Amino acid sequence: MNLIEELKWRGLLHDVMPGTEEQLSKEMTKGYVGFDPTADSLHIGNFVPIMLLVHLQRAGHQPIALVGGATGMVGDPSGKTQERQFLNPDTIQHNLSCQKAQLEKFLDFDCGANSAMVVNNYDWFKEFSFLDFIRDVGKHITISYMMSKDSVKNRMETGMSFTEFSYQLVQGYDFYHLWKEMDCKIQMGGSDQWGNIVTGTELIRRKGSGEAFAITAPLITKADGSKFGKSEGGNVWLDKAKTSPYKFYQYWISSSDEDAAKYIRIFTLFDQERIEQIEAKHAENPGARHLQKELAAEVTRVVHSEKDLETALAASSLLFGKSSKEDLLKVSIEDLLAVFEGVPQATVSKADLAEGIDVIEALGSKTNFLSSNGEARRALKENAVQVNKEKVGMDARLTASDLLLDRVILLQKGKKNFYLLIVE
Repeated sequence: MNLIEELKWRGLLHDVMPGTEEQLSKEMTKGYVGFDPTADSLHIGNFVPIMLLVHLQRAGHQPIALVGGATGMVGDPSGKTQERQFLNPDTIQHNLSCQKAQLEKFLDFDCGANSAMVVNNYDWFKEFSFLDFIRDVGKHITISYMMSKDSVKNRMETGMSFTEFSYQLVQGYDFYHLWKEMDCKIQMGGSDQWGNIVTGTELIRRKGSGEAFAITAPLITKADGSKFGKSEGGNVWLDKAKTSPYKFYQYWISSSDEDAAKYIRIFTLFDQERIEQIEAKHAENPGARHLQKELAAEVTRVVHSEKDLETALAASSLLFGKSSKEDLLKVSIEDLLAVFEGVPQATVSKADLAEGIDVIEALGSKTNFLSSNGEARRALKENAVQVNKEKVGMDARLTASDLLLDRVILLQKGKKNFYLLIVE
């Protein structure tokens, strides 16, 4: 597999340094991507650099994931409008451990010569004194060179600290260290990292009289102009404790046709022929959203698991398809609440349920789900009311036996009107 051609047709190639393709064709080459330990989970914005490493390994080369135990203490100014809060060492170490476990889901760490590796730049910076650094590293890169970088120029009006200004030197030294100690010759990242990456190649040239290379991917944008990787609740995380498999699946299934066609190339390993077949089937009936369903299913399966995908599909059917009480019981309470997030709700006590709540009052005066007890009676007469996806009549009473997952009771009128009763 030709890595550059693969990245190109997938829309994953923005810039490549001259000589990179020749280096890749000459020998098995080590390449790395850096990850910032600002959280205890990676998010889908990190998915692009993860896929760069995946494709590097698939092409027969050796991927290195650098987790920034040292650089995380400094903060990358690239794309930032203000300096961020520093994290303490214990928090950074916890975040690194969590991120490493996630990376192991995507990369093969036991496949012989090109097995993936994880390194932590704190290991080589912890004993590096400030004086040694500015003497041995700083002297090789000029102020004018550092000032020419967009990450610096874009902050000249608002200002930036010396700490952030020096970040490109620290990242540049990472590349130099990996080149010198591990024969790593390529660094990859998003297009906003180009300035930091070429500082590394320049340091390798000036300090080590060596040669190294760079590959960047474009920053992912959405067709409507909104930010990729963000939902109403913030980042879309790879950790299902932070973003449930249902919400994760929904992020991809809600993609526009234009975005889904782009994402399926970037975030899956489907080959070109299969993607074209999926797109052709989608074009026959765009309303069926075949493209989005294939994308969402594959990404959820890879990031989480087949079982989590099944849970996400079951949860999705609660709102958008025919479902039963058994389907409600298949999902976790977290997913159930996520599905019905934004649906009107009221709380009831266990004491109320012990006595039993008349269904008319549960629909009307007790919750105002329906405007009145009279409307509740009419809906019940029309056989339009369901409790936990099962039709009920006038004489029904809600009791503790109706609780789903010991927490909620789902009321429904017609196909699309829902209400949650949550036990206190």
